[in-house]
Amino acid sequence: MGSINFKNRVAIITGAGEGIGREYALDLAKRGAAVVVNDIGQDPDLLQTADKVVYEIKSAGGQAVASFESVATMEGGQNIINMAMDHFGKVDILINNAGILRDRTFMKMTEQEWDDVISVHLKGAFCVTQPAVRIMKENNYGRIVFTASSSGMYGNFGQSNYGAAKMGVIGIMNTLKLETAKLNIKINTVAPNAATGMTQGVFPDEVAKRIKPEFNTPMVTYLSSEENQESGMIFTMSAGWFARSAMVSGKGSCIGDTKRPIRAEEIRDKFDQVKNLENALPYDHCGEIYSLGRPLTGR
Repeated sequence: MGSINFKNRVAIITGAGEGIGREYALDLAKRGAAVVVNDIGQDPDLLQTADKVVYEIKSAGGQAVASFESVATMEGGQNIINMAMDHFGKVDILINNAGILRDRTFMKMTEQEWDDVISVHLKGAFCVTQPAVRIMKENNYGRIVFTASSSGMYGNFGQSNYGAAKMGVIGIMNTLKLETAKLNIKINTVAPNAATGMTQGVFPDEVAKRIKPEFNTPMVTYLSSEENQESGMIFTMSAGWFARSAMVSGKGSCIGDTKRPIRAEEIRDKFDQVKNLENALPYDHCGEIYSLGRPLTGR
């Protein structure tokens, strides 16, 4: 099989001024994509990080334009899409990568710390994706990659705001994959892991040396390509390890007959069976999961 290429494709990458997003932008541009590099950040010399990435891409012979809009408003999201339309005429790929951290234990977290993280990660994913999908629907083509986190899927001390936002992003994907299934728009989510400016001080030095941002790029590049035909999946990755993660359900236990009351003591007595995940499976939509209770639900 030949190389994956993005000739005549237009990609938007949020949070692409440094770290993981920068690596995504450089790789897609190298493979032929025209890239909108979105980031509000500045380096220590007060230079816009998005401008620096655009310069790298153009110096290597690629096409790119910088966007400094915030993802956290509908106006900002629309302006990011407008930037792609004005310069390149379409939107084929959207990688929602923008993010911030405001770590604090749950009982010490402020409302502002909660709102800031939810605004960028969760609301930001909505604000940019909705106008992007409008364009993708017109062209009957699109590839969208959301960014979740193992902190949301499995928990991480001091990150209740971040974890909640990241699980919310998975919820967006799970619904949007159904609403766009007939439109050749493939939507997936990644949970990357890397030592970056955003995670500075989080990882021990020995670990940080191993979890380089660029090791997350191959999965995102593939998911963004026309070759990828999967949709609605989550992929966790770190240091060259890649695996699918999923929300699953065990078989559970049917109690009662849909007519008589069900007592808490019956749950207690069947609790080992209820919580058993042996042979657990993922499901494509919420309606499917109730088939496990079909003797009672009739669904």
